[in-house]
Amino acid sequence: MMVLEVPIVAVVIGEGGSGGALGIGVADRILILENAYYSVISPEGCAAILWKDRSASAKAAEALKISAGDLLELRLVDEIVPEPLGGAHTDPESVAKTLQNALLKHLKELKSIPSSERLKQRYAKFRAFGHFAQKETIAKMAMAS
Repeated sequence: MMVLEVPIVAVVIGEGGSGGALGIGVADRILILENAYYSVISPEGCAAILWKDRSASAKAAEALKISAGDLLELRLVDEIVPEPLGGAHTDPESVAKTLQNALLKHLKELKSIPSSERLKQRYAKFRAFGHFAQKETIAKMAMAS
């Protein structure tokens, strides 16, 4: 998908995990429903590996930072699509309309960018994943300069 010249918008609507999470990571835009999660491993799988105890899945989920808010803060997703109170399943028609509006907005933006530039941006975005610094480190660097 990295070299496809068409705009790519991916949407996580539930549990986005495993190889699929890696696959959609190269999209130009990644949207996520506010109650969905997106990770390369499930909290249960992570807990089983790290703590040898699947019941530690809540601790694993917190460590993985898989919630929509965490993912937006980490810039791994581009937009959180709001859901009605109680979740998307309580009013599928309104969620579909909200999602349609978000998709159309992002497609319009992406179509306005020449293909060659969009491919450069896609590659740069993907390459930037995982480049993080702790806030304390950033503050120390700022004070030193």
